[in-house]
Amino acid sequence: MASKINSSNSPFLCKLQTNQPYDPRIRTIAFSSLSDQKQLPRTAAYAVEFKSLEACKLGISSYPDFEYDAQGGTGTGIATVVEDNELKDQVSVCFDLKTLHIPPLTTTTTRFLGLPLPPFLRIDIVPELFQGNIGRESGKVDLEFKAKFLFSAGSIYRAPPLMVETVLTTEESAGKMRSGRGERLNGEGKCRLVGVATVEPIDDVFMNTFLGLPTECLANLNALITYSISSS
Repeated sequence: MASKINSSNSPFLCKLQTNQPYDPRIRTIAFSSLSDQKQLPRTAAYAVEFKSLEACKLGISSYPDFEYDAQGGTGTGIATVVEDNELKDQVSVCFDLKTLHIPPLTTTTTRFLGLPLPPFLRIDIVPELFQGNIGRESGKVDLEFKAKFLFSAGSIYRAPPLMVETVLTTEESAGKMRSGRGERLNGEGKCRLVGVATVEPIDDVFMNTFLGLPTECLANLNALITYSISSS
């Protein structure tokens, strides 16, 4: 079942296709919140890249947070300047799901209460939507995110997908149980994205009871966002 978004309403204006041909002439610079950095022109679409970093956290229900090393997560897409006068600071971004990879929660990437996740436990993350807006001057980011979380315990147990839908933001995200505050993009393109979502029950009595569904979850991710512009 789909989960409910706990976030302020924000316009998502991404309408471009992501199958743009690769241009070897592009060079990469970072999105920046500093006014003296090079700005995106207002005339075309550009490649954008997302990378998840280490020192992240994921939490659900009243359990302590998982310490999560998401380093190695990547995704590419298209960025275009929003032409609306009221949104002139905004860049609209769409990420191609075919290129988007988020590392699973495993014994090598995740710790719980200071200990590695047991080797037989695994949580795969399968994105279904990743798009939104970035403020060129402000460094504010709002990215609509939807994904399936797949819990498994070796070959003996595999739960139905948990659907999580939220807005990953550099601002504050708050629900009734969970809350977090992000950090806006700096001059290197680094930011912290947070998002709270309500996870609905699934067709699995054990998982519903174990997690206390319905409940809230929180994502707290360190990330790097860069884009490419033509050098000619």
